[in-house]
Amino acid sequence: MKRLTREEKFMKAAIRAAKRGLRQGEVPIGAVVVYEEKVVASGYNRRAKLQLASAHAEMMAIDRACKKFRSWRLPEGCELYVTLEPCPMCMGASLNARVDKLYFGAYEQKGRSLTEELAAANLLNHKTEVTGGVLKEECSSLLTDFFVEMRKKTKEEKERKKEENTDE
Repeated sequence: MKRLTREEKFMKAAIRAAKRGLRQGEVPIGAVVVYEEKVVASGYNRRAKLQLASAHAEMMAIDRACKKFRSWRLPEGCELYVTLEPCPMCMGASLNARVDKLYFGAYEQKGRSLTEELAAANLLNHKTEVTGGVLKEECSSLLTDFFVEMRKKTKEEKERKKEENTDE
């Protein structure tokens, strides 16, 4: 059996967080903040449950880590692992919280993330190193399977409603 790298080990923790969200009907995206080789905070998407546009996995994990450290600025050495390439809002929060390294699994397929551009923009007095593609296939399949199942359920629901309307 192949031994996991440290990056894969922590991405597995983010995947577990994503699966917690999946069990609650959320889009399965998970994130963890790591400090001194330990997961200090985790989060998963909660937009549907909370009805908040900002309830992304990264935001939840970063907010929990900030509360744990009692500071909006995370200690030097904090890393963020997320199963999907961060959106601009989440990348901005990562930069603002002073995340040193950000690792993500699946690439955003629609190219809307701007992760590399924001990391390189030198907008703040801080640089975040970005590495993509950690356990890419596992992270991607989690999302792909979710959306395939969601489309299937939507189609079945439409067909059921159509049948109900024709029976009347």
